Parts: sequence; C-alpha cells; structure tokens
Amino acid sequence: MADDTYTPPAVWTYDSENGGVFAGINRPTAGPRHDRELPVGEHPFQLYSLGTPNGQKVTVMLEELLAAGFSDAEYDAWMVNIRDGDQFGSGFTALNPNSKIPALEDRSGPEPFRVFESGAILVHLAEKFDFLLPRANPARAEVLSWLMWQMGTAPFLGGGFGHFYAYAPAKFEYAINRYAMEAKRIFSVADNRLGETEYLGGKDYSIADVAAWGWMGAIIRGDAYNDAATFLSMHEYANVARWVRAIDARPAARRGRLVNTAAMPERHAASDFDVLEPSLLDRIIWKTDRKE
Repeated sequence: MADDTYTPPAVWTYDSENGGVFAGINRPTAGPRHDRELPVGEHPFQLYSLGTPNGQKVTVMLEELLAAGFSDAEYDAWMVNIRDGDQFGSGFTALNPNSKIPALEDRSGPEPFRVFESGAILVHLAEKFDFLLPRANPARAEVLSWLMWQMGTAPFLGGGFGHFYAYAPAKFEYAINRYAMEAKRIFSVADNRLGETEYLGGKDYSIADVAAWGWMGAIIRGDAYNDAATFLSMHEYANVARWVRAIDARPAARRGRLVNTAAMPERHAASDFDVLEPSLLDRIIWKTDRKE
C-alpha cells in the first residue's frame, strides 16, 4: 500500500509479500532454485528465451541472418517462461548466472560455449557473420555506441516506467512521474537522432536498431503497459514512429517478433512459420488502425 510516511530502516530486509505481480519470482539472491536440464536441438545455435522486447532482439537478429542467406545461423528457440520461474532452473542458470533471458549456446564449433545478455549476443552474432555491424570506425563506433545506449536505457523503460505505471501494487505519483520523464527523454534522444539519419547507427540498418526496435516499437504502437503511448504522448515522436514502421515492414523482424510467444512457443525450422495464420506474419497492429 502507498505510504508517503515510509522511512527506510537502518538495514533492509526482504519482504516476500511486497513484490506485486512479480512477488513469486523476485528474490534478493542468485543461483538455481530447482534442477532442470535444458533441451537441445540439432542446430548450431540453441536459444533459450521469451518473446519480450529483450528476447526479440536475438530472434530478430537470427531471422535477419537467415533472410540474408546465412544458412549456418539456423537455430532452435526454446521458451523460458519467466512468470513460472523457468529462468531459475539449473540448466538455465548455468548458461546465464543472472537468470535473465535471452541466453544462447553456440554449438557451431568443436566446443559449445555460452553467450548471455542480449547486447553481447547481438555483437557475437554480428561479428561471427560479419553482418549488421560495420568493420571500421567511425561507423562501427557509432553503431556500438547506440547499442550500448539501448542497453543502458531499457531498464528505465521497463523496470522503471513500466513497473511503476503498470505493475506496481500501488500507484506512486513520484515514481511514475520520475520514470515517465525519463522515458520521454529517451524517446526525445532517439527522435532527435532519427531526424538526422535513417537509422540509429547511421544510414544503414544495424544491430543498434535490432536492439531498440522491440522496446520502442511496443510503446510507440500502444502495445505496452496499458497503452502507455497515450500517457506518454507518443505522437510527439514522429521520427521514431517512421523508424518503427520501417522495421515493422521487414519480414525477418516480423518473424522474429513471433518466436517464443503463444503463437510459436518453440522454433526449430523456417517451415515452422508455415503453420501460422498468414496474417500473423504480415500484420502489425497500430492503435490508429484498430477497430474498437
């Protein structure tokens, strides 16, 4: 319950009843909570993830690689249901000690190895296939800078604004105002940049765009946090909207957005998309197009 007279104690203690909708999974300790081995498919890359904005980064990247003709980028994607605590299984925590999706196992060489954190996975795949990351500076530095900008700002959009606006058990005006201000500042940074150039990293699509599209697109479209687009006046960011629409139109991005969701809990081959309703691949629903 909201209490503006709250005074922090000298030493913080964990209250398992004070976590809102995430009370069942959030704890102040790391490590596995149960034994569970991860499934392994036949492809060079094994992805363990969920179709959230962070998870979409990697599935979009892999689908873009396949669309560009990199057949060695074939992958198996296995759903990790974070609401059920799958990320705390022993197999997953062995891949990512931080217990966050996505986590990747690269089995393309003689010795399988892990890559965790979405930005690290994007850089790994970009360098492995020489794709969506310029080789030389200053273009390379610009793309990496915007990638790290996205990695640094995402917690303010999700764990900050999204949590207090949509998920917290009580509404705190200070917290919502604080993170709404920061969310709008982040969109302003992106809008200014995209008023100068077509994509975040410059004239060409890159891993910086792959990383940012899931988060910014969901809010711009009104898909996220109880239609936060209205609350945050997303109509003010025309350059971001133009950029989101351009990436929405990419078939690989649309495919990547569906992986590890209810539409496609697991993904093992390109043919898996054939069983989906065609409109799922071709339709991006914008609030202005909805029939209420």
